[in-house]
This record gives sequence, structure tokens and C-alpha cells, in this order.
Amino acid sequence: MPETVTPVPTADLVDRYGTDLRVCDLQFRQFGAHHGFAGRVRTVSCHEDNGLLRDLLRTPGEGAVLVVDGGGSLRTALVGNLIAGAAQDNGWAGLVLHGAVRDSVALAGLRLGIKALGTNPRKSAKDAAGAVDVPVAFGGVTFRPGDVLHADADGIALLPDRV
Repeated sequence: MPETVTPVPTADLVDRYGTDLRVCDLQFRQFGAHHGFAGRVRTVSCHEDNGLLRDLLRTPGEGAVLVVDGGGSLRTALVGNLIAGAAQDNGWAGLVLHGAVRDSVALAGLRLGIKALGTNPRKSAKDAAGAVDVPVAFGGVTFRPGDVLHADADGIALLPDRV
């Protein structure tokens, strides 16, 4: 059964939880139509290869947010309109990419939250190299499968474990 997490403004979460809230220090760009999104975290670790995340986003998302550690590479895009469209169609709440996207104009029309470091029209490899549902870390935060993530125009925050 899908779990819906209602997005809460990240500034309100900081006011409520203070230093117990984990806040990502990286400055992401917004690409999807949903600028505020939230959900349980699923993860993929990959570098310039989107095979694993493509396959995962073709499965039911049940309101989850996929956090992808692409090593911060802007050399190739990990997500374009076809993969993001599959995420939208399969009920994912959003994507957070420590890497690049392509098809940015088309992404803006998708009913999905998408945050990434930037854009590059170059495709990535499709070898499915990497790992799914492992802790990934960037921006001073470790993202673990099952964490509750909230994202909006101000940033990305993870609720404290005890909430």
C-alpha cells in the first residue's frame, strides 16, 4: 500500500527540530513541476551509468523519493524525460540526483519533484553498474533507505530517526 508523506516546508522543519534535522548542504537546481515533495527514501549509487535507476523507476514507487549518488558528475545525464516519465507514471514522489539531468524543458512539465546539480545532454552508460538501497552520502548528509525526506525551494531535509 502506498505511503503518502505530505511535504512540509523545510524551514518549518528546521524551526521544529533544530540541529536534530539533517539538512543537505549542496545547492540543487529544481527541474520537475513539483517544487515541494516528500517521501520515504530509496537509494541508488552509480557513476555515469543509469541502468539501475532506470530499472528501479519502472517499478511501483509507492510515494518514495529516489536519492541517487552519481558522484557529483556533470559529465553525463543520469535522468532524462523518458526515465523521469516512468518515475511519474509509477508513483514516485521525486528524485534527488547528485549528478546531472537532460531534457530539462520536458522535465519541467512532469508531475514529479526533481532536484539535480545541473544539466548535460550527453547520455550515460546503461550497464546497471552500482548498488540499490545502500546508504549514500553527499552534502554532509547520509541518506539511508527508509529515511523520510522533505524537499522544497529552500533545500533538502531528513527527519530525525526518532520521529
